[in-house]
Amino acid sequence: MKKYKHILKNREDAAEQLIDILPMQKLKDESWKMVAVSSGGLELAHFIRKKLPNKIDFLFSESIMAPNNDTCEVARVSEREEIVINEKLVKAFDIGYDYIYGEAHRKHEEQILSYVYQYRKGRPFLSVKDEIVILVDEGSETGLKLMTALKTVLAMKPKAVYIAVAVLPKDTLDLLEAYADEIFFLHDIGDYVETTLYYEELPIVDEEKLEKYLEEEK
Repeated sequence: MKKYKHILKNREDAAEQLIDILPMQKLKDESWKMVAVSSGGLELAHFIRKKLPNKIDFLFSESIMAPNNDTCEVARVSEREEIVINEKLVKAFDIGYDYIYGEAHRKHEEQILSYVYQYRKGRPFLSVKDEIVILVDEGSETGLKLMTALKTVLAMKPKAVYIAVAVLPKDTLDLLEAYADEIFFLHDIGDYVETTLYYEELPIVDEEKLEKYLEEEK
């Protein structure tokens, strides 16, 4: 764990390192659409894109926690109501699927739709049919956020889906590789703890900054 502590300075540093391994000319020439899957991923995407004309969108999703443990994420739902379930945890905690789907609907109606209206003025996530998409995030702990984004985007039948992520667990990388065309990453870590550990600075992207980034994409 100590080996990887503070291996990245901040999101801008992560972006610069990702730029070195991303096919930036192809990204520009083929008009890859950048889709952030978290607020930190949105800031990272802006640093990666710099002055390129590529569009950035944000895919909202919400976690579904175990009924008796509000720190244990067992599933996730996206703004297009795609759901990804951690089957091992659901079985381990003996959680019924009715609970999962009920919570997914509630989170979508009560939280995700409010985000869509607040940050996109009600505009839905735009179709990526026949487009080349790259999902962007600063890190991944359980992989559920990226898997939910992948499932959502793949359902729209894109031409290709790539992932750019600074740090992620080795087992999550193995899982994602089965569904993404290619994954661009800086570090895959066996004993992954939490994303903040691997950055010297990882400030919260507040509402004002999130609105600013999304306003730029109109």
